[in-house]
Amino acid sequence: MTISEIPFKITEKINQLKSTLQSASYAYYVLDNPIMEDPIYDQLYRELQELENEYPSLITLDSPTQRVGDKLNSQLDSVKHNIPLYSLENAFNFSELKQWETRWQKQLKNIAEFNYICELKIDGSAIALTYENGIFIRGLTRGDGVTGEDITHNLRTIRSIPLKLNIENPPPIIEVRGEAFLPLQEFNRINEEREKNGESLFANPRNATAGTLRQLDPNIVSQRKLQFFAYNLYIFSENYNINTQEESLIFLQESGFLVNVNYQVFQNLDQIKEYLDNWEIERKNLPYMTDGVVVKINQFSLQTALGFTQKFPRWAIAVKYPAQEVTTTVENITVNVGRTGAITPMAIMKPVQLAGTTVQKATLHNSDRVQELDIRVGDTVIIRKAGEIIPEVVEVIKKLRPSNTQPYQMPSHCPECGSKLLRPENEAVTRCVNSSCPAILRGSLIHWASREAMDIRGLGEKVVISLMEYKLVKSIADIYKLQSFQIADLERMGEKSAQKLIRAIEDSKKQPFNRVLYGLGIRYVGATNAQILAENFVNIDNLIKAKKEDLEAVYGIGIEIASSVVEWFKLHENIILIEELRSLNINLEATNNNQKSGQLTNKILVLTGTLPTLKRSEAQKIIESAGGKVNSSISAKVDYVVAGEDAGSKLEKAQKLQLKIITESELLRLLMS
Repeated sequence: MTISEIPFKITEKINQLKSTLQSASYAYYVLDNPIMEDPIYDQLYRELQELENEYPSLITLDSPTQRVGDKLNSQLDSVKHNIPLYSLENAFNFSELKQWETRWQKQLKNIAEFNYICELKIDGSAIALTYENGIFIRGLTRGDGVTGEDITHNLRTIRSIPLKLNIENPPPIIEVRGEAFLPLQEFNRINEEREKNGESLFANPRNATAGTLRQLDPNIVSQRKLQFFAYNLYIFSENYNINTQEESLIFLQESGFLVNVNYQVFQNLDQIKEYLDNWEIERKNLPYMTDGVVVKINQFSLQTALGFTQKFPRWAIAVKYPAQEVTTTVENITVNVGRTGAITPMAIMKPVQLAGTTVQKATLHNSDRVQELDIRVGDTVIIRKAGEIIPEVVEVIKKLRPSNTQPYQMPSHCPECGSKLLRPENEAVTRCVNSSCPAILRGSLIHWASREAMDIRGLGEKVVISLMEYKLVKSIADIYKLQSFQIADLERMGEKSAQKLIRAIEDSKKQPFNRVLYGLGIRYVGATNAQILAENFVNIDNLIKAKKEDLEAVYGIGIEIASSVVEWFKLHENIILIEELRSLNINLEATNNNQKSGQLTNKILVLTGTLPTLKRSEAQKIIESAGGKVNSSISAKVDYVVAGEDAGSKLEKAQKLQLKIITESELLRLLMS
């Protein structure tokens, strides 16, 4: 039976049931104010379910019955985020928060009126939700920030994620970011059940959340009763005038999302300090885990002007509360030479349990930190996990120091190659600058073969060390010149393992250009930035020729990355490496799928002033989706300058250069032509 043949009263009844159940679910899970008893809800739910079974053509994605679907495939699909999902920079005390404020204010010459908004940092898993015409169609994990895993089926089971937005005439596309989390009561219940069943326990609610979201059976996810707090909003429409983070949170709440009500707007950092101090104590009374506070500049106009570093938004920072701390004894102090030549002092300690893991090593960061701590072998120290990830030494308990200890001296020469160590001006890090240093080569080879880069399975640290000891590799390119019999002679390899590794090396030639770019190990160029560079410059030759200002003009690429890329390609040995990789058929060009085309293909535009309806970020996304490129500075190469109110010096410069100056409406007409 087609939809047109179904009696109107049936269609009407189904719509009424869906609307009633959605309202009841919203009242229960979001407002925490039930409007009907559970048995009544269950009865109405069954009635809807029976009608949909009889008339399956009337089942829609926003129906309450679609929250739990069939089991997923054995593998979760990877999907590219519409907008990169950046992580946040961390501050661990009020002093570091002040330093952040100084940094962002220094970047802006004329700071408009502004305020801050503070939100509790929920300890869960970051999620991106996409709605089309008000209907939830896709949900992704953070993944690597550029690409996430599609867990839509599982997210449909979370009652605080609306399947349909509670607004009239919703925008065509809306993206919501937030945190999926496990309430503490539910976490304890799950662990109690696992203990009864003889299963391993979850270490903490965050791990339990991440594991639950990646379950292949959404029924299991439904049973664990995850929750979701929405905190970020992206609307791709000019009809919604939302100018601040506070306004976006209000919009999210009105649309049917659960928003953490503990957010507050402040005029200055002194007010924020009171908020931080209060929640450091009160967070222990919350029914969910929180490990800090997110501080954001409230105004979207300032957020757009500040943009992003290579990893973080400049307009937000996470102030983390002190992590769990423990004491232990320093048994040795050594240094590690990284793939960039950075010399990192490490404390080797008596093993101790910290935040659920056994810790034996802790970073001392750099020579300045070693001197500041005055750390010595034999000292009793307090350690914690910085950002609850990397163990670090917080304090030396000098009252417990043995009488025969000696101050630690950083080495003057590289422990790997013997070269004299240097400390570049304006840097806290001491470096080995010998490009032939075994440690730098070893780190570069391991990085090139890593999962995020070329993903050469079997080429781990031990194999790399063996290859170097037998002098079989002296550069990345040498990996592709290896032969099976050479690898088979290595310790613990054998012929089958050697052949398998050779196949993995050969298969890595198929990896896309952005992974190759990341694998080169250019300082500051992470996986996200590598993808941005690959999409904007298309091939390695364009990158080699790119000037610093060309790189800085790309959205998401900051001064540090731009300078680092330019300096990397200035080195003769790096150009030789590129040519070797080219001769070995390594992919040095993006596929056509990464190249954008449209009405503005190959056109360069500059946005200046305040546009009537579009936010700067929205205009940029529209231009880029049409194949255009948005620059931050005026030059003779610019095709169009889109000018709004208070355009200022950029408009004056454009007029002097006689560039084509257009309004927002003219831009939209161009896109429709």
